[in-house]
Amino acid sequence: IMRNGIRAFVLTSLVALLAGCGATTGLRSAWYDSSFTGEPMKRILVVGVSGNITDRRVFEDQFANSLNEVGVQGIPGHRFIDNAATTNAEAFDAGVAKSGADGLLLVRLLGVDNRTQVTTTMVSARSASSFGPRGPWSPAWGPVWYSVPDIRQYQVANVEATLFETKGHQPIWSATTETFNPTSMAAETPGFARLIIGQLTARGLIAPNR
Repeated sequence: IMRNGIRAFVLTSLVALLAGCGATTGLRSAWYDSSFTGEPMKRILVVGVSGNITDRRVFEDQFANSLNEVGVQGIPGHRFIDNAATTNAEAFDAGVAKSGADGLLLVRLLGVDNRTQVTTTMVSARSASSFGPRGPWSPAWGPVWYSVPDIRQYQVANVEATLFETKGHQPIWSATTETFNPTSMAAETPGFARLIIGQLTARGLIAPNR
């Protein structure tokens, strides 16, 4: 049976995952089990924990395709684990075992923050003194500076991805990412996948062919 750590992940609903047009995704923090001595994983089962089956399928299919494109077999989790199974430990374990994967990548949303950024821009204007005793044709006596506030509101989606070794049911790598201005899962999943795949490659947990 999978450990409680995995069960905790699958009980969380992934309402919205990534960002759309103009969004950027970056790594916030990462953890790695330095005692892991296994070979690079060749078959990765990708599971996005979500109450929305459509969003989950889009994410899993796109992420699996990104793995396949670099020569690592990616397996969409929905082929072996339905949404009901994500709340049932035995059904979840059975689906993971049936997939034949040597790695399980679980992805979940930690939360979406609403943030406000306020900056100040200094803008110059002609001094009113220019229209003084010397007439409107006289040169300005010096610029007058005004501070103009620039207020921007945006959202940040905080996402966690954890890689488990299916044989020992142990987490061996985990990271949290930040995606700015989330609007669409499909638009940003490829960029998110590239970031995560790059991190797994750097740790020697997968070995892309290209």
